[in-house]
Amino acid sequence: TRKQLSKGISKTAFAFRGFDVKNLGRTPELLGHQTYGPVMEKYLKLGSEICADTMKLPVDLVKRVRAGEEATLDEYHESIVLIVAAELAQLEILETFFDISLCNAEMMYGFSLGELSALSAGRVLTMAEALKIPLLMSHDAAELAKDATLCILFSRSGKVIPRSNVHRLCAEITAEGNGVIGVSTFLAPNSMLLIGQGDTVKRLRARKDEITTERVSIHLNDEKWPPLHTPIVWQRNITNRSQVLMHTLSGGFSVPTTPLFSLVTGDFSYDGNNLRDILGDWIDKPQLLWEAVDMTLLRGVETVVHVGPQPNIIPATFSRLATNVALLTKDRFSV
Repeated sequence: TRKQLSKGISKTAFAFRGFDVKNLGRTPELLGHQTYGPVMEKYLKLGSEICADTMKLPVDLVKRVRAGEEATLDEYHESIVLIVAAELAQLEILETFFDISLCNAEMMYGFSLGELSALSAGRVLTMAEALKIPLLMSHDAAELAKDATLCILFSRSGKVIPRSNVHRLCAEITAEGNGVIGVSTFLAPNSMLLIGQGDTVKRLRARKDEITTERVSIHLNDEKWPPLHTPIVWQRNITNRSQVLMHTLSGGFSVPTTPLFSLVTGDFSYDGNNLRDILGDWIDKPQLLWEAVDMTLLRGVETVVHVGPQPNIIPATFSRLATNVALLTKDRFSV
């Protein structure tokens, strides 16, 4: 409730979501709401203007949301803006109508694109600055997605999967030619997301016993995902081109108004001087989601507020953790 959240804001973490294959979520509901709708419309219109100016294409996110039309992979640029606009609008709604400010929270973090939203929410970057680089790289990222497969690697025993072993095996498979494969997200000690081109995921599955003596499985995802946070982006020089664009960012010289835990570094790293270094690594380095979950628990956070169109990877990770803890403690504390 409003009273509970307001009272516990100092023990609250705000978690911003990133791209998903479905990105409308509950944004149409907020846009159609008599009270909250104008705020959402303001951000969607601003996002449309930023996107149109950057991409030199006509964009109308208000129309898209009202029609309930999900953006396709070829419209990846619109998905990027839709997510960030929705997240920033939600925060303004929370502060304007519920008197709950992000600034009073214990911490915040964002998965993938969500970290850029958090930088804007934390007043390090403007919305336009946060969107500029992912938008300009969106076409190439979407093109790379067409030959890429997302999979999850996990151990059924729950035992730790050695990250270094996975990295080495991916490098060996990549060295064979015919595609690049790499880890995009470390979900937990026993699970991670990988993205691979061509048949690299199948080759990984064939050699998975080389990773650990524990029983591991690989499940493939049928959807197409832009292969950010992996070396695949090197093929279009996305990392270097993004770093060059960062030379002319006017912002990035302040500390976030709320402690921002970076999924790039696995720490509270933004100090007002290193934004360009961190975002340069954001392009092609794996997301350290588990480190964020670990820090959330370490700092005594009692409530995690999901920011974004609809819950996806972050709430799912906490849900799996809760289930695993319940299973592990069931016999120990049963009466």
